[in-house]
Amino acid sequence: MKRVALLLLLFLPVLVEGDPSPPFDCKDHYARGDRTSQVYSIHPDGTNATVQAFCEMAGCENREEGGGWTVFQRRADGTLNFYRPWQQYKDGFGDASGEYWLGLESLSQLTSRKRYQLRVDIEDFDGSTVYALYATFSVGSEDEGYKLSISGFRNRGAGDALSYYNGMKFSTFDKDQDTWHGNCAAANIGAFWYNRCVAANPNGVYQWGPNDHDSIGVTWSTFRGGRYSQKSITMLIRPVV
Repeated sequence: MKRVALLLLLFLPVLVEGDPSPPFDCKDHYARGDRTSQVYSIHPDGTNATVQAFCEMAGCENREEGGGWTVFQRRADGTLNFYRPWQQYKDGFGDASGEYWLGLESLSQLTSRKRYQLRVDIEDFDGSTVYALYATFSVGSEDEGYKLSISGFRNRGAGDALSYYNGMKFSTFDKDQDTWHGNCAAANIGAFWYNRCVAANPNGVYQWGPNDHDSIGVTWSTFRGGRYSQKSITMLIRPVV
């Protein structure tokens, strides 16, 4: 028995080394050789508990950032209702292969363990595509109201409609944490890190291009203005190398 125990101890380091931890995010999948852009299981809390996320693996043309991006928000066709209560924004909803929201708790878990950058991809109904980059992106804990922290904006055509929300807590129609005297989420039919109230409304009600109501729609005010609802907005994060 002593001899068997000794052999197990000798081989244990090899066994542990050959058993990698579950992929934390899409960059972990990318590093392991997964180079197809599709839905993967990730493990934001560092355990075997899984969350489904779409991973953007392709190195995009004219972009220096490379692959391994974790998509946490995507609007593309209006098939999914984003006017939802706090608990659903905390837990996440939708289908990672289409329109979805990853979940505030998963975002907080991810960004508390690594330093992330943020990319926001936007397409209008005329076929124009632009994006914005932020060098740092993190989301605080639920006790902190899932507070947003961003910095280091770099313009790639979209303009900066997000820095206005730096330091803001997340708000939904049933949990008002903005700085306005009313409820920005209810007034703008969405949910976001509202301030007073809207410079961007990625989770707003899906509309088709120009409309008559300021900030009602899937808007990004620095690209086409506050009365233009975009065809698609996708928000992605990737660890800073």
